[in-house]
Amino acid sequence: MSDFISEGWSLYIAGIVVASLVFCVIVLLVGARHRVIKDETGKVLDDTGHVWDGDLRELNNPLPRWWMILFVLTLVFAVVYLFMYPGMGSAKGSKGWTSANQYEAEVAAAKVQEAQVYAPFASATVQTIANDPNARAIGERLFLNNCAACHGSDAKGSKGYPNLTDTDWLYGGEPDKIVETLTLGREGQMPALASAVGTDLEVRQVAHYVLSLSGATHDAKAAAAGKEKFMVCAACHGVDGKGNQAMGAPNLTDKIWLHGFGEDAIVAMVTKGKHSVMPAQKDRYTPEQIKVLAAYVWGMSNPAKAAATP
Repeated sequence: MSDFISEGWSLYIAGIVVASLVFCVIVLLVGARHRVIKDETGKVLDDTGHVWDGDLRELNNPLPRWWMILFVLTLVFAVVYLFMYPGMGSAKGSKGWTSANQYEAEVAAAKVQEAQVYAPFASATVQTIANDPNARAIGERLFLNNCAACHGSDAKGSKGYPNLTDTDWLYGGEPDKIVETLTLGREGQMPALASAVGTDLEVRQVAHYVLSLSGATHDAKAAAAGKEKFMVCAACHGVDGKGNQAMGAPNLTDKIWLHGFGEDAIVAMVTKGKHSVMPAQKDRYTPEQIKVLAAYVWGMSNPAKAAATP
């Protein structure tokens, strides 16, 4: 009842409960006083005389005794229940039980069991955990339940969501970096640079130069013209275009395109920019859970190193 803004709501609910019980008692009393219908001679009639649809007759029978007993027991149970448990508006009941308290108790018990499962991983390294088949199985369930929505059940990602099974990492693929990414999250910002690059033609020339860095099909003349303007981008991606993991700036030379490939895709990126967010998991998972999840992710891009079982 704490969600309601007035004590009047509590009285309203309690009134409905009491009225329902009183109504049931009245129905019970009326039914208990029912007597079979007899004619002038005292003979019990077979029906009440009420007929519907030509041949449906209301029989002249009292309520079954077992039904009356069950009805009484139901009312007694209702009264006892309302005395012991909440049901009369904001009244807490004699046992003081609430669904919120039960939920919190069950969550606390589950966390104790959960802590026992993850306790062996507290002092282990990510590499050691990745070598443990049981730990990998736990990490897989964590990944499928929480990460697969973006990265896919096979962890190969899709447009805008990184592939976690290759060796291309925006912020670094070392175990500690993966733990850091999961714990704190990441926020990538590619600013719109069209005004800094120049005209639409110059933006396209830069796009061809970017294509040339990975050996993709491009216009060599346009690429040569765009090289100088690429210096605007070099602040993050480096003069050689190989990126900067400290900033999360992608490597433009490896033929891996997170947000789309081709001249138009690059032009759109330079013109509009891009803002990407990897949510932090520190408030959802314990450090041990994050470490197990990191071990699973690290193992997918390092299968040979994670295959050995100690």
